[in-house]
Amino acid sequence: MTTPDTPRRSLARPVLLIAGLLLIASNLRAPVTGLAPILGVLQAHYDLSPAQAGMLTTLPLLAFGLISPFAALLAREYGLERTLFGAMWLVAGGLLVRSAGPLWCLYLGTAICGSSIAVGNVLLPSLAKRDFPARVPIVMGACALAMGGIAALVSACVVPMAAAWGWQGALAGTLVFPVAALAVWTSQLGAHTGPARGTASPPHGGPVWHSALAWQVTLFMGINSLLYYVLISWLPTILADVGYTPAEAGAVHGGMQFASAVPGIVLAPLVGRMKDQTRVAAAMALMMAIGLLGLLFVPAGATAWALLYGFGSGGGILLALIFMGLRASNARQAAALSGMAQGVGYTLAACGPTLTGKLHDLAGNWTIPLSIGVVLSLAMAAFGALAGRARQIGDRPVGAKRMA
Repeated sequence: MTTPDTPRRSLARPVLLIAGLLLIASNLRAPVTGLAPILGVLQAHYDLSPAQAGMLTTLPLLAFGLISPFAALLAREYGLERTLFGAMWLVAGGLLVRSAGPLWCLYLGTAICGSSIAVGNVLLPSLAKRDFPARVPIVMGACALAMGGIAALVSACVVPMAAAWGWQGALAGTLVFPVAALAVWTSQLGAHTGPARGTASPPHGGPVWHSALAWQVTLFMGINSLLYYVLISWLPTILADVGYTPAEAGAVHGGMQFASAVPGIVLAPLVGRMKDQTRVAAAMALMMAIGLLGLLFVPAGATAWALLYGFGSGGGILLALIFMGLRASNARQAAALSGMAQGVGYTLAACGPTLTGKLHDLAGNWTIPLSIGVVLSLAMAAFGALAGRARQIGDRPVGAKRMA
């Protein structure tokens, strides 16, 4: 067994390693976001209430929040490579269960997908820190591009697929992505590497949980995730309320996700050369605020606002993933920070779609929910500016006697 904080003894299969990482990343968003465009179809098919339908988007986020803090424990026990391999098997199984037909299968399969995606979300930054310590921004940018690109593709295609094959066929169609990831990732199973002793800090304790910097990264990611999944869940409905057809709303929805993948191309190469990421982190949050204001006051330009919002949100999640590597001093700390940030962050995100729906029902319009989103975007900008400073957890500023 190799030690966790040393480079891999051999990178004999670097192409397969990178391909495997990208294929795993392609499964970390599409199974969740691909459900929103056909949520109305599922609601009509099963005669679901709005709250019951909303649970289909909330369940994965709850799973992210509950499972993320324990992912490093699994990696320590079974190794990063084998844990990720098992996660892809569960994604595939969850997709099959979800498309089986009965209502309970729809919910169970969605929960399985969310739980397995949580493991991949946490462990990818740790693996990038371990195997590519000098190229964390580039590697995580490529992974973010794969996540956003495949999610956009699935969102754009799921409605036509449902029309051609039925909703079950549309949901099962995404099975191609975990199967491809499994096929390529088998080349990495010879290693049994994972976080060293001390990586798996308790879910609600340990040094990382007492770090101010770790909380800044966590809240930056958490607010970004909350706002992203609010719009993933409600954008088609928001657009329908101002006169967009389902096809038009689906296209805008897919465009937003495509835009969220673009920062992986244009932003990741720049981040590694920056002295710090303070300004760019704040800028991504401000783009989201502008996008929400545009949807509120000029809904006719929804395509432009959704693209701007998607770019800002995609840049935000990319920076959060990069921070998990750059703000940690080693791979085990990166896994612990990743587990904390994603556990807390996705727990916050899980509250977003449901609370937004309730606020809409109480107000009778989208003004209050979108206005609150603008305020949260500004708070995200502040946390991003703090998290973007060139520091690592445990660093002591000059003149400080103690720092968390």
